[in-house]
Amino acid sequence: MPTARSLAEVHLELQDRAARRLSASLRPEAGATVVTPLVRALALFSAFAPEERWLGNGELAQRTGLPPSTVSRIARSLVHLGYLLYDAPQRKYRLSAAVLGLGYAAIAHSAMQGLAGKRMAAFARQHKLHVCLAVRDRLDLVVLECHRSLESPVMLPLHVGMRVGIALSPMGWSLLAALPELERGYLLENVERRLSRDWARLRRRVLEGMAQVGDKGYCTAIGEWEPELGILAASVLLEGNAPFVLVCIGASHAMTRARVERELGPRLLRMAYELQEEFNVIGQ
Repeated sequence: MPTARSLAEVHLELQDRAARRLSASLRPEAGATVVTPLVRALALFSAFAPEERWLGNGELAQRTGLPPSTVSRIARSLVHLGYLLYDAPQRKYRLSAAVLGLGYAAIAHSAMQGLAGKRMAAFARQHKLHVCLAVRDRLDLVVLECHRSLESPVMLPLHVGMRVGIALSPMGWSLLAALPELERGYLLENVERRLSRDWARLRRRVLEGMAQVGDKGYCTAIGEWEPELGILAASVLLEGNAPFVLVCIGASHAMTRARVERELGPRLLRMAYELQEEFNVIGQ
């Protein structure tokens, strides 16, 4: 009999299909009006990743699901507008500083990121971990801020803009536990449709994670994504806003359940509480 796929394998499969999913998710609802070329240009932007800065026409077509002729036409327009750079010898494109400027404009207006940055950096240094702040976008969580300790025993390719499926890790389970029941049920129904092959196992793990949040205020996965990694997550609840999630990632041998319960879990919850109190005071 085939063995059940690990969470890491499921996550890698979803990463490979991320740009195609975004293109599909941007299709308008019945009766809505959108500008199709804009939707396709956004799908093109989503195909790029920090580890692959240069992409050719064929790679962009494969990742977006758009015809190569359409990709070529849109890419030329984006080069003309200054949002893409083109290397003629390689026949490849990359994002320009203009796109980076758009991203940082959005980041600069996030009051939560402004409040969280220093606390996250201090937490990462003190505990020798990676610390990220994330928020939900459709059926994924998107990383908004990342800090890591130079003394962390593991090196991870975490970056702003990274997407993780909402059912696949403690950061998603923590967020789901913080949502109203109706919204949570709607999201999980859509996850089931997307991941029907793995849903029975994932549903069980989601429920376990949410139960842990109800019991302890946070949830964990030690050695589930990768044997050497431990993950700890807690939500930040905000008045009148969608919840954020704080997540710590480190070496599993240094994130034992005893250390999580005695030290890391309570301190992460304290940081989440302080952030939500300060955020709610300023009314952002």
